[in-house]
Amino acid sequence: MKVILLQDVKSLGKKDQIVDVSDGYARNFVLPKKLGLEATPKNLNELKLKKAHEDKVAAEKLAEAQALGKQMEDEKIVLKIKMGEGGRTFGSVSSKEIAEAVKTQLGHEIDKKKINLKDPIKAQGTHHVEIKLHTQVTTKLTVEVVGE
Repeated sequence: MKVILLQDVKSLGKKDQIVDVSDGYARNFVLPKKLGLEATPKNLNELKLKKAHEDKVAAEKLAEAQALGKQMEDEKIVLKIKMGEGGRTFGSVSSKEIAEAVKTQLGHEIDKKKINLKDPIKAQGTHHVEIKLHTQVTTKLTVEVVGE
């Protein structure tokens, strides 16, 4: 019997995969536990439509991330930090502060975990920070650190 899996099943397959199982296994385990559906033409069509919709949504998110990436490359944010004698900073600029500045100055909502800082910014001047907007889209944002 062919079965469409509704969730990942160990030793059987991944979600939305069509697998061939014995009739008894399907009737006594897979179907009663709602792990899968029988692969009827109606269910196969619904699976095809669901996959098409997921692909469309993924393409829209990718296009949205690419547009945001192009827009952010042209923009810059300015962060103020306390400075001591000789241009030394008190503290540093972290990814959390950069995310908040992007939200207030540019109006974009970015998770601080998406900002790739090798080390916190401790120097005054212009820095380029890498931001991962999507699995396939990475952009650079210009961050200018000035003394308060």
